[in-house]
Amino acid sequence: MKHLTEYVWFNTKKRRDLINITQTVERLVQRSRVQEGLCLVSAMHITAGIWVNDYEDVLWQDFWALLERL
Repeated sequence: MKHLTEYVWFNTKKRRDLINITQTVERLVQRSRVQEGLCLVSAMHITAGIWVNDYEDVLWQDFWALLERL
């Protein structure tokens, strides 16, 4: 059974930020050499979260607007 555990850290310059980690995850999956299976991505900090969606500027703008309203 092949597997890979990797911890990746991201530092942001702003209090709130969105970071596209798609290429990072793709690179790690390729490095694992796993051909079939599951890729688990987890935010290990209480103030972080994982958002799975297409990268679209308009969608991100809507997301920021929603957060401001909350």
